[in-house]
Amino acid sequence: MTSHEAIAAAPGMPVAAAPAVRFVGDRRAYWRLLIRGAALLAVTLGIYRFWFATDVRRFLWSNTEVAGETLEYTGTPFELLIGFLFAIALLVPLYVGFFAVALNLGPIGQFASVLGFPILAFLGHFAVYRARRYRLTRTVYRGIRCHQGGSAFRYAVCALFWWALIALTLGLAYPFAQSRLERFKMRHTYYGNLQGRFEGSGLRLFLRGLPMWLVVIGPLAAALAYSVATVEWRKVVAAAASTSSGSEFINQLEGAFPAVYAAIVVAITAVAMSVTMAAILFPVFQAMTLRWWLSGLRFGALTLCSHLRTGQIYGAYLRFLWYGLLFLLAASILAGGAYFALSVALSAIRKTELIEIVNAMAGLGFYVTMMLGFSTIYQGTVKLSLWRCGVESIELEGLAALDQVKAEGTPSSALGEGLADALNVGGI
Repeated sequence: MTSHEAIAAAPGMPVAAAPAVRFVGDRRAYWRLLIRGAALLAVTLGIYRFWFATDVRRFLWSNTEVAGETLEYTGTPFELLIGFLFAIALLVPLYVGFFAVALNLGPIGQFASVLGFPILAFLGHFAVYRARRYRLTRTVYRGIRCHQGGSAFRYAVCALFWWALIALTLGLAYPFAQSRLERFKMRHTYYGNLQGRFEGSGLRLFLRGLPMWLVVIGPLAAALAYSVATVEWRKVVAAAASTSSGSEFINQLEGAFPAVYAAIVVAITAVAMSVTMAAILFPVFQAMTLRWWLSGLRFGALTLCSHLRTGQIYGAYLRFLWYGLLFLLAASILAGGAYFALSVALSAIRKTELIEIVNAMAGLGFYVTMMLGFSTIYQGTVKLSLWRCGVESIELEGLAALDQVKAEGTPSSALGEGLADALNVGGI
């Protein structure tokens, strides 16, 4: 018996209750899984990603413990592969049609090709909803699977409307959009026969995020106001219409419109400030939205409350930057040595075509290595920390509601997951 067990077994000694939700996975085991997956992705030219995604989900699910029992992921890589192939079979004719119309019908074809963007956006939201259905039906807890109903078509229409509103309001509609879309998803989400719901307030998220929005958008708005107040844009347009070359127009601006240059400097400064503040505040925003989302989830009488700390998310991003810097330094040194050795080896070859092919392959290999390396570091630092910190921040009330659940629901098709993968809108 260990000293901890002896203390816990001693009569009259208070024992701290274990948290209802916790993550029990080993970070080093996850890193090994990621590194092996990245290597196999490179060797198989990306085909291994279906097996890789399945391994990642099984690791995260099986190491997430709720009330002493872990989740189970029952999906298979072959389901993801078949779903992806079906999605490609649906998308290829669509892409070919867009290309043929744009190529052969002149202005009408160009207008039709522009319509392809909202169509693909609609398909993306449709795929996200169907992919969520697939993942839920492959999530099992206490032998009972989760499942999702509802119309993916209706969800895609609502999501397209809300994202258009977000664009028109420069992001101000985002909290209300997330609230409405989460309510739609959770209203059709079930654990067995226990229906879910979402009670997060869009107004509360809006008020919490408004100061960050002002800090990020404020400089851009100020630069726009400055340019409108100081620059006579009608004269600038007239000068542009009356000149025959770009250099002549620039000379006119230098002599007659000095306010334009001041406005350009102000605009560049404002963009730099906005981008900098957005990068600094993004972990704050991510922690705030994740905490808000977790605290709004409900399943019958079961309620969730999250106490996620912003410092944990900052720590994850700082680790990503530090590991990424070390990886970049090591990769640069190795690439420099390899390039020198390759140059010496190719110096004896007189065939220019062969040298160009070898250099192109070496450059491609370096690019793939860097992309896979940074992706692996991001998943091992930021993604894992978001999952672990999010899970461990949860407090549950009403756990007894899970004891009365009856099994319902059937497995869903992987077509939505494959479509999301093909459109690059998939997730864990």
